[in-house]
Amino acid sequence: MAGKKQGGSLGDLVKAESMIQLAIALPAGCVIGWLLGEWLDRHFHQSWMGLAGIVLGAIAGFFQIFVTASRYLKRDD
Repeated sequence: MAGKKQGGSLGDLVKAESMIQLAIALPAGCVIGWLLGEWLDRHFHQSWMGLAGIVLGAIAGFFQIFVTASRYLKRDD
């Protein structure tokens, strides 16, 4: 019985870690995309790449949320 209780606690920590990933994925993707876009703006002397970086970062963040959520839902089955 002790093994089941310990596994349950570990399972709760894994679920909490997954939820933290969901909370961080979108903002982190946007910030990383923005920073990369700003660097490309300076490198290629353009003014639109920062905005494109934010959009691509948001798409990557949503994709990461989808992957993490689908993995979490598969564990519950």
